[in-house]
Amino acid sequence: MRRCVRSAGMNVDKDPKSLIRIARENGVQDHVEPLDLGVRVRELRKAHGWTLEQAAKQAGLARSTLSKIENGQMSPTYEALKKLAVGLEISVPQLFTPLKKDQVMGRMSVVKSGEGVHQATVTYEHELLAEGLRKKAMLPYRARIRARNVEEFDGWVRHDGEEFLYVLTGVIRLYTEFYEPVEMRRGDSAYYDGAMGHNVVSVSDEDATILWVTSLV
Repeated sequence: MRRCVRSAGMNVDKDPKSLIRIARENGVQDHVEPLDLGVRVRELRKAHGWTLEQAAKQAGLARSTLSKIENGQMSPTYEALKKLAVGLEISVPQLFTPLKKDQVMGRMSVVKSGEGVHQATVTYEHELLAEGLRKKAMLPYRARIRARNVEEFDGWVRHDGEEFLYVLTGVIRLYTEFYEPVEMRRGDSAYYDGAMGHNVVSVSDEDATILWVTSLV
C-alpha cells in the first residue's frame, strides 16, 4: 500500500497523475501532457527574477518547502498549489501549462550610472541592475559597503547559488565561513558558494563599492 505523509501542508505523493487531475479539474484541457511540476515552478520563479527566498515569501510558503517542490521531493496539496499560483501571479491551471519556447534571438538591458533600483540596509546599500529584465540567470548589483566591523551583521549572510564579487573602489575585507578573512582592493575579485556564510566590511576611510553578481538557482 502506498503511503502519503503530510508535512507543512504538503502531500508527499509521487504520483504525477494526481497533479494532472488537479490541473484538469481547474480548466486545463485533456490533451495536456504530464510535466515536471518542480521544473515548471522553477521556470516561473526565474521568469520573475526571484530567489527561492523571495518566491517563498511571495507564496507564503517556507523556503525549504518551495525548494522541496522544485526538486521533486514534495507534491503540493491543492491549498499549497493555490498559494503558489497567487505568489507567482498566475492561475492554478497555468502551473501545469508548459512555457512556450522563447523566439527572441537577443535581448539587452542598459542601466545608466545611478539609475538602478536602490535598496538600503544597515550594512549595505544595493543598486540592483537590469531589474526590468525577466528570466535572468544572474542577479547583478552594485553595493556600497557601510559596515566597518563584522559584528554589525546579525550572523552570516547565506543564499542559494554562486556569487562573484569585484572591488570597484576602496578596500574591503571578505569574511567567509570556511576561510580566513581576506583584504581586497580595487580590481580584486572573488568567486564563492553563496550557501557558505559570508560578510563584507569596508576597511578604508570611505565606504567601499563593489560589483556583486549572484546566480539565480
